[in-house]
Amino acid sequence: MIRHIVFWRLKPELASERLHVSQGIKQALEGLAGRIPGLRCIEVGIDISREADSADLVLYSEFDDEAALTAYHHHPEHLRVAPLIKAARSERWVVDCVAAD
Repeated sequence: MIRHIVFWRLKPELASERLHVSQGIKQALEGLAGRIPGLRCIEVGIDISREADSADLVLYSEFDDEAALTAYHHHPEHLRVAPLIKAARSERWVVDCVAAD
């Protein structure tokens, strides 16, 4: 199993819309559940701490294997959501790691 974890910080100019934008991204990504083969689970968290060193959003997802993660990146449903995130984010950090089943 592969864990795919992504942190995003939103663009500063979206500060007044932070919650609305974050909720839209959360809904779009979590809407991928059950629509992409090999995607075991997907969850998006919205930061409540608002600390200077915190990210605004975190994606936690699990995939059957590396092939399923690669397929997810190229799947039409994921490609439909990606521009929404790219338009809103200023920074992105990713960790893909192997986990025990």
